[in-house]
Amino acid sequence: MALERPDDKFPTSKTRSVRGTRHMAREKVLQILAACFETPEEWGIIFPHIFFRQFTFEALDTAGEGTRILRPEEVMELDADIPIQWSKEDEDYAVHLLQAVRSMLDKSQALIDKHAVNWDLERIALLDRILMHMAIAELITCHDIPVKVTINEVIELAKRYSTDKSGTFINGILDAAVADLRSDGRIVKEGRGLQE
Repeated sequence: MALERPDDKFPTSKTRSVRGTRHMAREKVLQILAACFETPEEWGIIFPHIFFRQFTFEALDTAGEGTRILRPEEVMELDADIPIQWSKEDEDYAVHLLQAVRSMLDKSQALIDKHAVNWDLERIALLDRILMHMAIAELITCHDIPVKVTINEVIELAKRYSTDKSGTFINGILDAAVADLRSDGRIVKEGRGLQE
């Protein structure tokens, strides 16, 4: 999916900016997936809102209900934010990860189910499930990212966004999933991804 850089209508700081990082891109992917996990076809609308701070003001459907994220007056009431200067590489990574999570959802869910045998799957926090789907997709499809980096990044996001016990829980499930994926030859790392 090709995404155009939007005109920045969000009130961002004119004097400061930060440079985007892979960690920040991963965090934005989590936010996008959390916003549309149950309706994954919506991520194309949500992506520019969260990643670029582009708001949808007009109705996008023919029924007239629209898919507004905020009304213009709501945006103008928000404080100025520090804009993120994304590299093309980080934008591409975010889109790749979103597409990988979506295309691998059934396979990653089966892997999570297999290793969460003593857990009531309905009671696993949604963010924990999303983070595990992200990790599994990244482990399989991002050949240049070391396994340890993927797991550490997901655990850090869990500590920030989910419950106190999420990091330990996710780590246990992912350790078992990594063992399965390695034995099946589904984790293939190259270049920087070979670092342990």
